[in-house]
Amino acid sequence: MKKWVGKVRMLGLFSLMAIFLTACGKENLTALAPKGYSAERSFEVIIISILVMTVVFIVVMAIFTYVLIKYRRKKGQEDYIPEQIEGNKTLEIVWTIIPILLLVIIAVPTIATTYDLADESQKEDSINVNVTGKQFWWNFDYVNEGIQTSQDLYIPVDTRVYLNMISGDVIHSFWVPTLAGKMDVNPENENVMYIEAYEEGVYWGKCAEFCGDSHSLMDFKIVVVSEEEYDQWIENMGTPTEVELETASAQEGRDLFEQSCLSCHAIDGATQAPAIGPNLTNFGNRTMIAGVLEHNKEELVEWIVDPASKKPGNGMLNAPYLQGGPGSEISTEDAEKIADYLLELKSTEVVPEFEPFED
Repeated sequence: MKKWVGKVRMLGLFSLMAIFLTACGKENLTALAPKGYSAERSFEVIIISILVMTVVFIVVMAIFTYVLIKYRRKKGQEDYIPEQIEGNKTLEIVWTIIPILLLVIIAVPTIATTYDLADESQKEDSINVNVTGKQFWWNFDYVNEGIQTSQDLYIPVDTRVYLNMISGDVIHSFWVPTLAGKMDVNPENENVMYIEAYEEGVYWGKCAEFCGDSHSLMDFKIVVVSEEEYDQWIENMGTPTEVELETASAQEGRDLFEQSCLSCHAIDGATQAPAIGPNLTNFGNRTMIAGVLEHNKEELVEWIVDPASKKPGNGMLNAPYLQGGPGSEISTEDAEKIADYLLELKSTEVVPEFEPFED
C-alpha cells in the first residue's frame, strides 16, 4: 500500500512539474505557434499527423478494452480454448488496407507541402540572401543590395525572402522554429529555402546540427520589420556614415580595434566581409553579443578578453591578440575601450524591441 501511495505522489509531482514547465520558454522560439508561411504549412502537417495517430490510438485502445473485458478468463473456463480465427482473409485485408489509407492521408499533404516549400519560381524577383554558417556564427550577404551583416538577419514583413545556404567549415543546420523548418547547410553544395513572416518582431534561430563544442550556442536572430523600415535599414547599411564617437574611451577603442581586430572583422556593411570573423557593422544595434550573450558592455568585455569561456572552440580563439600577434597586449582596460567603440557603431535608427532573457 505504501509503495502504491508513493508512486501516486511521484506521478502527481511530475505532472505538476510538466504543467509548470509548459509556461517556460522564449517568445518566438517554438514550432507550435507559427508566424510564417513555411512554419504554418509544416504545422498543418503536424496537426494532420497528430489527428490520424489520435484516432488510431483511440480505436486501438477501445478494441483492447473491449477484448480485455469480453474475453477475460471466467470462472470455470480454466481449460477453455476460444475459437481460433487465424487465416481470416477478410480481417487480413482490412487491417492491411487501413494502414495504407492512413499513410496516404498523411503522405498527400506532406508531399504537397514539401514541394511547396521547395518552390523557387519566385526566386529571381525576391530578396536573396547568401547565408554562410561557420563555427559558431552566421554571415548574411544581401545579394542584390550589396551589403553584409552577421548574426541578425533583417527582412520585411509579408515578403518572401530566399536564403541560399552554404557552410564555411562543417555541416550546420539553419532553423527558425516559428518561421520555417530546418535546412542543412553543407560545405560543398548550396541549399535553398525561403521564409515569409506574418508579424514584425525578433525570431530566434538555432543551429540544429551538431557542429562542434559550442553547437548549442550557435544562435542567430531574424528581425522582421515593416517594408519602410527595411528600406531605411538597407539604405543606412549600404552607405554607413562615419560614427561621431562620444567619448575619448571610444576614440581610443577605435584605434585599438583597427590595430587588433580589423584584420578579422569588417565594420562597413557595403564591403566584402572577411572570411575569418563576423561582420560588425551596426554592432551597437545588435540584439545579442555572439548570438547568446546579453548586449551590454560587461558581457562584451568578457567576450573580448576570454571568448573561450563563453563559446568553447570558437574561431576567435585564433585571433592574433590571443596568439601573441599584433595587439596581444590587450588588457581588460583596453577591451573596455574597444567595447565602448563597438557599442557606438549604430548605422541606423531601425532598432528592434527585444528582451532576450524575459520569458
